[in-house]
Amino acid sequence: MFMTKTINKDLIKENLYQAVNGEWLKTAKIPADKSSTGGFADLADNIEKLLMSDFEKMLTNPDSVTDPYLKEFIKFYALTSDFKKRDAAGFEPVKSYLSVIEQLDSFETWEKQLGSLTLADYPMPFSIYLEPDMKNTTAYALTADVPSLILPDKTYYEEDNESSKALLDIYTKMLTKLFKLAGYSADATDKIITGTLAFDRSIVPYVKDSTELADYVKSYNKYTFTDFLKFSDNINLKNYIETLIHDDPDQVIVAEPKFYEAFDKIINPEAFDNMRSWLLSKTLLSVSSSLSDEARIISGEYSRAISGSKEPMSPQKSAFYQAVNVYSQVVGLYYAHKYFGAEAKADVTEMVKKMINIYKERLQNNEWLGEETRKKAILKLEKLGIQVGYPDKLKEIYKKLIVEGTDLFSNTLKFTRLSIIEHYNKWKKPVDRTEWEMSASTVNAYYHPSYNIIVFPAAILQAPFYSLNQSSSENFGGIGAVIAHEISHAFDNNGSHFDEFGNLNNWWSDSDLEHFQKLADAMIAEFDGLETPAGKVNGKLVVSENIADVGGLNCALEAAKKEEDVNLKDFFFNWARVWCLKSSLERQKLLLNIDVHAPHELRANIQPQNLADFYSTFNISSGDGMYLPEEKRVVIW
Repeated sequence: MFMTKTINKDLIKENLYQAVNGEWLKTAKIPADKSSTGGFADLADNIEKLLMSDFEKMLTNPDSVTDPYLKEFIKFYALTSDFKKRDAAGFEPVKSYLSVIEQLDSFETWEKQLGSLTLADYPMPFSIYLEPDMKNTTAYALTADVPSLILPDKTYYEEDNESSKALLDIYTKMLTKLFKLAGYSADATDKIITGTLAFDRSIVPYVKDSTELADYVKSYNKYTFTDFLKFSDNINLKNYIETLIHDDPDQVIVAEPKFYEAFDKIINPEAFDNMRSWLLSKTLLSVSSSLSDEARIISGEYSRAISGSKEPMSPQKSAFYQAVNVYSQVVGLYYAHKYFGAEAKADVTEMVKKMINIYKERLQNNEWLGEETRKKAILKLEKLGIQVGYPDKLKEIYKKLIVEGTDLFSNTLKFTRLSIIEHYNKWKKPVDRTEWEMSASTVNAYYHPSYNIIVFPAAILQAPFYSLNQSSSENFGGIGAVIAHEISHAFDNNGSHFDEFGNLNNWWSDSDLEHFQKLADAMIAEFDGLETPAGKVNGKLVVSENIADVGGLNCALEAAKKEEDVNLKDFFFNWARVWCLKSSLERQKLLLNIDVHAPHELRANIQPQNLADFYSTFNISSGDGMYLPEEKRVVIW
């Protein structure tokens, strides 16, 4: 376990993270089927073991399960666990599904089937879906997005990227093995893979990289329906959209206009052969995890290479996750009701309210916000929704996820189709702003800018983040900072664009916005170019999370200081403890390129350096490793 409280006091002034976590890091071993251990990962592993143990008992005695939703989950878990049957069936269950792509003999044939292919969960070289309209979050907007690239990010395709060739070789070898298992000849396989890589490469110039995507407000680009239809002369987008939502929308939100401006250049009859190869490869990969254990293991080779996991999951563990992914909220409610008590929920809810009040005080005392902007910020805070532990109700879709027969793939396909139809049926219905987007058994938390809510699933509400047995300072250094971090997202460089109702609406004065941007730029500079074993940090990529980190830590610190049993050493120790993590170098490199969060050690060390109380608590002065000159310290909220 990573929750050691052994502190190397000689190291505190040089490296807080290593002082708190160094002894554990020396001996910690990453599980062979994982890419990291410690922190969030350890809590998730503990929940995994707990739930697998509970559900194994239910598998052996399904009649003991009385909850109708959980009963269906156990029935589906029995199908995912039956590897004897899965191995015997091989690729037979998916041959007819694959044949739909194989039999596409022309671009026109494919184009006429677009709607039915989407509803049947076949891959698409573009994406049309519903999400709350950023400027009117009570209603859904039709959104057009781009396909995923094979490599993790656009930057991997640059000539000087050392990882790209190795990763594409692994991807090619993985597909070669899968197509052979599926009964394809070597010549056919080579042709399909060549076409797949060629079509993937054709997309690259027209999509954003991770740093551009991190500025998600720029994904809101409104087009009239008439103008959107002009993007393609080759596809009848009107018919396609009418198949999905049975209506013509007034507008379409285009996430990446550059891609849609090049739509006919990418998706056209001349590109069809390569595109069909790409569709077939994507389809094969999507179904392989529901087939034999051999297919499952092969289909994970590429993702394991990217993450640095040394071995595939055991068959039973993979079966567990496959079933949980379908019934995630059913499993979350089971976990929450059995392992998360009412006392803890009430205590954490009160802590959230405390943090909001502290934040309100900080906004009221803010020295750089103008009066009108301050009033709007406080109003947004007062309207902030709070969700703790677990949802009050399950999504309606779970009433329809009824297992029929004993075939895993047909049930998986049926459930996916039901979910897709349910999604498009939301058109012209009001947005349910209370709907949870995480299972209660997920070790995480989030702020939703379009709903202006903060959500804390039950799974994160445990030690070292939170425990009734920890001191108030430890809890504020853990879950308190996480709570305030999520609140801070309402006022980061992205969240600050949304008003109290979650609508994209500028509530800032020009001078306040200019000052905020200078502070955000200072936060970018504080992290940009910092060296890690995996490479240098991209300050622009991680700025929103860093703004939330420093705001969260500062606010939690204020809250801790108001308690009678305040101990700021415990506060900072637990802050460092919750970020304790040991990861494979491959995972570190991946996250450095695509993750909007800074590396864990930097999160633990740099944010305290911005706060005056950190220096007085540990008597840190110029010359110490943890010292940061006052003019370089960044505090925004």
